[in-house]
Amino acid sequence: MSARIFVTSPQLLAVLWMLLACFALSMIAAIGRHAALAGLHPFQTVFLRLLIALVLLLPFVFHAGLEKFKTSVFKLHLFRAANGICAMWLWFYAVAYIPIDEQTALSFLAPIFTTIGAFVFLGEIVRIRRVTAIIVSICGALIILKPGFVEFSFGHGISVLSALGMGISMLLVKSLTARDSALKIVFFSNLLMTPVALIPALHVWQWPELELWPWLLGFGPCAIIGHFALARAYGLADASFVSAVDYARLPFAALIGWILFSELSDVWTWIGASIIFAATLYITRRELKLDRKKQIKNSRRLKET
Repeated sequence: MSARIFVTSPQLLAVLWMLLACFALSMIAAIGRHAALAGLHPFQTVFLRLLIALVLLLPFVFHAGLEKFKTSVFKLHLFRAANGICAMWLWFYAVAYIPIDEQTALSFLAPIFTTIGAFVFLGEIVRIRRVTAIIVSICGALIILKPGFVEFSFGHGISVLSALGMGISMLLVKSLTARDSALKIVFFSNLLMTPVALIPALHVWQWPELELWPWLLGFGPCAIIGHFALARAYGLADASFVSAVDYARLPFAALIGWILFSELSDVWTWIGASIIFAATLYITRRELKLDRKKQIKNSRRLKET
């Protein structure tokens, strides 16, 4: 009985979906950094990332049927797209200027905005343990950046701004998942942002070198998997809970940066990552226990009636 509850727990499924999103989004950062090192402008990188993902999405959309992609919250999709494109431009600019593990660490400021917004706008109950886990995780991120915070560069500054955009985006995704499917959310996001991203891309356009195209084509599957998994995670659990699991992106980013770019993370990165993992594991296990108790209690009530 307890094993079945553990496997089917929405919180556990949300964590698994979020871990998949963390890996896929870390790969997007790696592709963006490689493109920047190869001389591709972030405006062009953003457009190609959106275009390739949109093309790969179309077969799924036509298979499901266009009639299933009607929405009653189109304005909310527009708002999410407007916020998303700004956050994405800033995000890819940051990846071009600083190593992906540092950029990832600074992006962990996003859950602060998400948790505050979830409490203020969505009316979610933010337990003290969630707040504690996020604060501890932020401390872990600051430990990672301790050597570099003496000189707060342009790349670090736009990373903070992109984190603000990401925090807003998390709230919007949470609102959209209550009305639309994950596939619909991802499709509208790419459909609305792609033509907007084309405008600045045209001003800096240069055809990528042939060796760069396999990397760029990787944007499609990574973006679809990442954002689909993200939407699924936020549809299964509270935004403030899911955002705490987002810290798992750091070890992924550090490992990918080491393998692909020989960007060796120092001891502070791994000390910070250990703190982040410990905080995330604690809050996840706590939420699972609460969820199991709730399901057992509901099961007993049904038997009594």
